[in-house]
Amino acid sequence: MSIFSKIAAGEIPSYKCAENEKFYAFLDINPLKEGHTLVIPRREVDYIFDMDDDEIAEFQVFAKRVALAIRKAFPCKKVAQVVLGLEVPHAHIHLIPMDSEKDVDFRREKLQLTPEQFEEIAGKIRAAF
Repeated sequence: MSIFSKIAAGEIPSYKCAENEKFYAFLDINPLKEGHTLVIPRREVDYIFDMDDDEIAEFQVFAKRVALAIRKAFPCKKVAQVVLGLEVPHAHIHLIPMDSEKDVDFRREKLQLTPEQFEEIAGKIRAAF
């Protein structure tokens, strides 16, 4: 079981932003910006393009709903969608509020937030969802 599956199952704590029976969204613990969220399928699948057509369509619609909530909670020009990452063998989408392309540069320094700040950010997204 991947770390993301354990997070979605509640075995590992996370800052939950949204969920349904098929998908789970939670804050990235190494965020580029406040509101940086990961969206995952509950079903363990390593590669996003190994998902069947109906599942990937539902995944994108769920991610869209989360992105709209992020944009409402953290006004920005757009919410970037990035599919990136080899370190966790579980399909995931990064949703990142952005005002410029620099906001989505994964090489830059990540934010250092307190647990209270993470809770506040997740709460804002949940309220907007």
